[in-house]
Amino acid sequence: MSLFNPLFTRVVVRTLSRNMPRSAKRAKFAMCNTDSRDFYDTSASVTSKIKSNISTNSGQKEVGMSKFRAPDVIAKKRDGESLSKEEIQYFVNGVVSKEVQDSQIGAMLMAIYLNGMNREETTTLTRAMRDSGSVLSFPADWSGIVVDKHSTGGVGDKISLPLAPALAACGLKVPMISGRGLGHTGGTLDKLESIPNFTVDCSTGRMRDILEKVGCCIVGQTADIVPADKIMYAIRDITSTVASLPLITASIVSKKAAEGLSALVLDVKYGRAAFMQTLDKARDLAHSMVSASEGLGVKTVALLTRMDDPIGVTIGNSLEVWESLLCLQGGGPEDLMELVCQLGGHLLARVGTAATASEGADQIAEKLRNGEALQKFCDMMVAQGVERQTAEALCRPDTDVFSILPRAAHVEELCCQSSGVIQSIDALELARVSAELGAGRSKAGEDVDHAVGLQLVKTVGSKVTEGEVWVKVHHQGDCVSANHITRLQSSLLIGADSVEVGSRVTEVVSL
Repeated sequence: MSLFNPLFTRVVVRTLSRNMPRSAKRAKFAMCNTDSRDFYDTSASVTSKIKSNISTNSGQKEVGMSKFRAPDVIAKKRDGESLSKEEIQYFVNGVVSKEVQDSQIGAMLMAIYLNGMNREETTTLTRAMRDSGSVLSFPADWSGIVVDKHSTGGVGDKISLPLAPALAACGLKVPMISGRGLGHTGGTLDKLESIPNFTVDCSTGRMRDILEKVGCCIVGQTADIVPADKIMYAIRDITSTVASLPLITASIVSKKAAEGLSALVLDVKYGRAAFMQTLDKARDLAHSMVSASEGLGVKTVALLTRMDDPIGVTIGNSLEVWESLLCLQGGGPEDLMELVCQLGGHLLARVGTAATASEGADQIAEKLRNGEALQKFCDMMVAQGVERQTAEALCRPDTDVFSILPRAAHVEELCCQSSGVIQSIDALELARVSAELGAGRSKAGEDVDHAVGLQLVKTVGSKVTEGEVWVKVHHQGDCVSANHITRLQSSLLIGADSVEVGSRVTEVVSL
């Protein structure tokens, strides 16, 4: 029996109608300043913008809306057939112009979820989504040096904060468009907003000014970048089609490609605290994203990295800013330094600034040691609203950064309950507890407490004795329960065997 029989269609329609108000279906987005005529390709309406982009950017002829019917395109994918470029472009056009109904979008997403897409289809979908809105453009003399990084999300993942200024110190331009935390993963924007007056809402004209003067910026996404993804993701969320390889690929890569990048490095994490829990699934996602990104003309490489125990020693917003500053001063935990240097090194190699990724990693490490990356971070803070006196104080090694950054009212120390060697620390459980303390959010739009979080005193491989402190809980006094303490203690595994702590980087994927 066909999956898309009348009963199934009614279920899809009812699910969409019940779970998503009509106003939400039409994707109401918070608008940033969009003084972008000199920075974006703009047009009179979203629909005409899409058609212009399809003609200009993808080399395809404009697809007339009357050429196809949504039910026919859905049925073709439902039956396991490959869609043509024109059919995919028609579908994405219809999503944004609202010619394709929400129930039809849900049906198409389910068909893709069940039957997948080949590489050509995935690349075409990614291109069409990128071109559904504005695409950043840059001066000709920036050709080949505009780069960015994307992580699939981890615990204690503050890589972007030291990486962006280190890349800028190497002469690259980094228009890093980042997101907020949701669930157990932290958000780069939330971390930066721990810094007094740091603003992530920049007009596109202001972004260009910062890139010209500093070389890097870390900002939030504007509403006219990839509007198709906002609509499709809202429907994916309520139709259980989030975990689809081609849909994940198109969602991530379209937004990065809309930045007008020359090169991109992907940090694809796997393990207990990652979206992809196995190496095989992470490898499949990496290959899919690299293929789609390269298909759009962006030089791309992916690193598969372990995500079982936390990155570095902090989980929480202002705590992770403090740790990032240590890295920018040439110190900090070895695993954090390794990831920053490896990801940056591969980007430098992709754009030709370094002959090899190893040489590129050495260049990044040198920028962290000699203070050039730290100066770029200071300049970026000032450019994004922080008072210069505050920014310079944060960057001085003798400053108590928590005299500037939010500090929790209380710090509770937890001690080891036995002696031995730390075998593992459950990053997922630590992240959940940190979020419940207020460092994260369970739904979009919730406020976070920038001061709270966890600070590891001991890490995997450390020798410990019973009664020795292994973690500090930064909290506000009324939110730490006995259940939290029990869960934190249960996340720590101590044994007799020695543990060799190796590289977090497992594989490198490229075309």
